[in-house]
Amino acid sequence: MAVINVLDHQTIDQIAAGEVVERPSSVVKELVENAIDAGADAVTVEIRDGGISLIRVTDNGSGIEKSQVRNAFLRHATSKITSAEDLTELVSLGFRGEALASIAAVSMVELISKTPEDLTGIRFAMEGGIEKEQEEIGAPEGTTILVRNLFYNTPPRRKFLKQPQTEGSYVADLMEHLALSHPKVSFKFIVNGQTRFYTTGNKDLREIIYRIYGREITAELLPFSWQGEGMSVSGFLGKPAINRANRNYEIFYINGRYIKSTLISKAIEEGYREYLMQHKFPFCVLHFQVDTRRIDVNVHPTKMEVRIADSQAFYETVKQAIHDALHAKEMIPEVKLTKQPEKRETARQGGAKGSMPEPFERTRIARMPQKANTYDKDLAEKENTPLQNLLKAPESYGLPATETPETVPPEVTGGSQNQGQCPDGKLKPLSRQEPVQMALFEDKILSQQAREQFELIGQIFHTYWLISYQDKLLIIDQHAAHEKVKFERFRKQFQEHTVVSQTLNPPIVVTLTGKERECYVRHAADFEALGFMIEEFGGNDYAIRGVPMDLYGYGERVLFQEILDELSGESVTGTPETIQTRIAVMACKAAVKGNMRLSREEAEQLIDELLTLENPYHCPHGRPTIISMSKYELEKKFKRVVN
Repeated sequence: MAVINVLDHQTIDQIAAGEVVERPSSVVKELVENAIDAGADAVTVEIRDGGISLIRVTDNGSGIEKSQVRNAFLRHATSKITSAEDLTELVSLGFRGEALASIAAVSMVELISKTPEDLTGIRFAMEGGIEKEQEEIGAPEGTTILVRNLFYNTPPRRKFLKQPQTEGSYVADLMEHLALSHPKVSFKFIVNGQTRFYTTGNKDLREIIYRIYGREITAELLPFSWQGEGMSVSGFLGKPAINRANRNYEIFYINGRYIKSTLISKAIEEGYREYLMQHKFPFCVLHFQVDTRRIDVNVHPTKMEVRIADSQAFYETVKQAIHDALHAKEMIPEVKLTKQPEKRETARQGGAKGSMPEPFERTRIARMPQKANTYDKDLAEKENTPLQNLLKAPESYGLPATETPETVPPEVTGGSQNQGQCPDGKLKPLSRQEPVQMALFEDKILSQQAREQFELIGQIFHTYWLISYQDKLLIIDQHAAHEKVKFERFRKQFQEHTVVSQTLNPPIVVTLTGKERECYVRHAADFEALGFMIEEFGGNDYAIRGVPMDLYGYGERVLFQEILDELSGESVTGTPETIQTRIAVMACKAAVKGNMRLSREEAEQLIDELLTLENPYHCPHGRPTIISMSKYELEKKFKRVVN
């Protein structure tokens, strides 16, 4: 008979550490979140060998009192909560009290900390969860934690780590998400002695996106904000031009915490539905502020999963807010015949080595205004710091309000590249003021007022119609445009229950499984509204006696089965978006195709009907119905203009 053994504390700690510490990026996440919870506004993270041999996290937060240092390394010891009731009102990133204990159990840890009230700091060292040293030491305000030789005492787990370069990329990805989560915190990230990126901590989310993702992405962003009872959202939505092939660029935070949520992802994608092609996903960076009583973050040790109360209402709210924001903008893709070379600064390209001060140096520099002014002004010029950063918070650089760098990315400031210069190229004195966002959109091109100026030129390739409008050449895809018109017509009929059906003789008989039958019974009214006429035929057989008029002869059995399959897999209850998807398929099948010649009168009628739609810019599958090309671009191509 097997003997039941009681494990010793060291073994228990190493087993439990596996829930929190999976790889170096897990360590960095826990330590940086602790730094933010400690009130730090500057954090430096340094790693070597992907974080396996060394992780250093330095902050200028409140520090740890000498008498509390030992307690900090005890399992389930935390300053964030005192009882289970506090879990319903969490405002901190950490709360489980497991991070330091778990990290110390599988590595060699050294902590140096000093509070503002103390004259000296404390140095505390542990190896494999066992205390080794404690001494008083001179130290700056804040906390520095060094983690060496991760998993040195658990070889099986160290064996499953990837190559240092790969592990380092995980840490870099984490640091980028942390920087986006707290724009008011200045982050510096060092890899093998070289500065990979830094952020200024000036609260400008757009500037951080610019540093991480570059000029092209930043130029295609739409500011977004929404506020309601118990929740608000702010951030940026990417235009359809920068849709991606995976969900890695759907970035969202709840109360400053980076999370992954199928519910939120689906809500965002449904809000974007009319702008997304199949297998494409939006780019967005969104910050949710949600009443702490509506969410539960105590789901998983990594704290990257949350449960949301009344998830259906939350889903509908987010979907509708994004849908409304996108519909408020006219987003016609503009064709560029020439590509301008760009000098781009991103997080991955890094900056000058050692160019940004450590967290503890920021305080020292602030106390030395004359020296700091010269030092930080040089930094601003070397690092090509955007003008908006210094206009918003010049004191963080030690700059007086009238000093600014010469290089200004227009996507960040919302203005022209040389708006801060005189005609002779010299820098203008600028006073401190809040930057004004430039108007991104002109009068709508697809409107009844603009329609009067449309000049229909003709059709090319039996697919595209050319229109001259002011200083633009508009190109309309007849299939996408007709598909959009048909889709809106079908959707209106579906909502008003006025879809016309075509009787099938003989009927189509289908056999359903138990799950399919239950699904059909639950959504029978939706099928009827779509124009299907279905009756029980005995047992698990059903007879399809009628289909939507415009879909007659387009594979009725397959369409019915596809709708049923997708309804069976719906994760969100209520009126399913699957119905919208199938309406889109119906519209696509019924629309005029490419390579089909339309008369000028038919094209004029199609354009007129397109202009009556709320969103005429994209077909139901996300493809553009219209693109534009400026006169300026054409003249550049013909060398009529050379700049």
